[in-house]
Amino acid sequence: MNRSRLAAAAFAVLAVVAVGGCGDPGGLEGAGATPTAQGPTRLWPDLPSPSVPAEDYGAIESVKVEGVEVPAGGLRTVDPVDVVRADFAENPGTYERSDSAYQETLERLEDCAEDGSGEKGRCPVLKAYYRDLTGDGEDDLIVGVSTPDDNLDIRVYAEAEKERQLTQIMEMSDAVLGVELAGRDLIIRAVSSLAGYEYHTVWSWDSHQKAMLPTSDEIVRAANAPRPKTPRPSPAQPSDGPSDRPSVSASSSAGGGR
Repeated sequence: MNRSRLAAAAFAVLAVVAVGGCGDPGGLEGAGATPTAQGPTRLWPDLPSPSVPAEDYGAIESVKVEGVEVPAGGLRTVDPVDVVRADFAENPGTYERSDSAYQETLERLEDCAEDGSGEKGRCPVLKAYYRDLTGDGEDDLIVGVSTPDDNLDIRVYAEAEKERQLTQIMEMSDAVLGVELAGRDLIIRAVSSLAGYEYHTVWSWDSHQKAMLPTSDEIVRAANAPRPKTPRPSPAQPSDGPSDRPSVSASSSAGGGR
């Protein structure tokens, strides 16, 4: 559209607005009846309190890690492999000490060299990441440990305030599909037993518990899940009566009627 046509169109719009405004009193108009708000309804209000808590997702309290000193430079100066060795030796986390996966992980940790590599690739410690998850202005240490049962054990470590004490503030193990950092939250995607779905768990720092807690957990449709097949539309049925649409002659359909 050229400039002259744009100007003409703008003038026409202004004219319509001006004419419409002359007869409009400018008062409020009702939008009709609104639905009545309904509050939540409590089901089974007389249920007794449970005697035992439900199974949790992992560690919900901080655990001191002995045997590793935190230098003045912070956690970035600490060898992540040393941290994992010391923590696993004292804290099996979600495993039992008798579990074969836990015992084999301890053996593999002994194969890790100082540079994080291991003999024949047996070192299970993945690349370490750093992020301030507690909000104290200091980087925390995030490590992942591959276990023989095809799970990923994720542990987060912080330095206790004014103590230089290494502290584990999160531990969980699952069939992990992916891990993401979003601000100060750790988001873990894990396999679901329901085909085509996966779990998304958000771990956030809790200043009262002094640990990372699973503040949100949901099951969602996996991004790569196959879409359900869309049924094909049924073919049009022939009409019993005469059609209301105009007929098209053979000559016009051939392109000679324009």
